[in-house]
This record gives sequence, structure tokens and C-alpha cells, in this order.
Amino acid sequence: MPTSLKTIKSRLDAHLGEGLTVVAQAGRKKVVRRKGTLAETFHSVFVVDLDQNENSFERVSYSYADLLTKSIDITFDSEETEEAEADAE
Repeated sequence: MPTSLKTIKSRLDAHLGEGLTVVAQAGRKKVVRRKGTLAETFHSVFVVDLDQNENSFERVSYSYADLLTKSIDITFDSEETEEAEADAE
């Protein structure tokens, strides 16, 4: 994982509009998984438009510091596809 907020933002900028899964720590021994699309990146936060079939609200925002401190983990759908293809070979 990148070690600076600027690096994290630039990597997310490269994936704007792509599908992703966010895994967030929601408390003691509780993890929340949300699927959506990376909608926007701002100076200190990024916004994910959530799939309406799975979630009761439309958007959620996270700070780049959440990624840096590993409070959340992001996996892009394109990365999952590449991993599955590599495993199949």
C-alpha cells in the first residue's frame, strides 16, 4: 500500500468510474463490505456511489488516511478479474 496521501489520491484518480469493493472496520470484530463505483476524488476524501441493491443509502465517503491507516481496504473489480485469470492459468 502507498505510504503517502498524495500517492493514494493519484492511484485512486486512475480508477475513477471503476467498480470496487470496500471492506471497512465497523467496530470490534465487525467488518462491513460495500460494493459500488468510485465516483469522485477530492483533496482529502473520495466518494463511492453504492449499489442500491445491496445498500440502504446512495453514497459514502472515506478519507485517504483511512486507507493509509488500514481502517479500510479497497479492491477494484478489474484487479479481481486479473487475479481470477491468473489463478485459472
